[in-house]
Amino acid sequence: MNAEPRHASLAVGKWFALTFAEQMGNIGSEVRRAVQWQEQDPQIFNRAIDNMLELIDMTILDARWRGRLKEILRVREFLCDAAFGEKTYGTLDDFDTYFLQFAIMARNGL
Repeated sequence: MNAEPRHASLAVGKWFALTFAEQMGNIGSEVRRAVQWQEQDPQIFNRAIDNMLELIDMTILDARWRGRLKEILRVREFLCDAAFGEKTYGTLDDFDTYFLQFAIMARNGL
């Protein structure tokens, strides 16, 4: 991951105004992007993975989700395994389905 935040405007506070569903839905957008480019363009794939990890790390820092920290950290672990590991917990495509539910919740204002 880069030292400079790719999502600079989100890092300065906008991210922390989003709901949990909105944050997870945005992370899911990067997961979807990674899935789409995984076999086609390693550079775009790696950028999507960097973005995904940056967004999930900002979610981990969001004090509102302290009660969900175990869940968020586990999701990060699973995503890293899917992207870089043995795919013990599934593929990035499997997690795309997980994150889609959050995007639907965010769209519906839940």
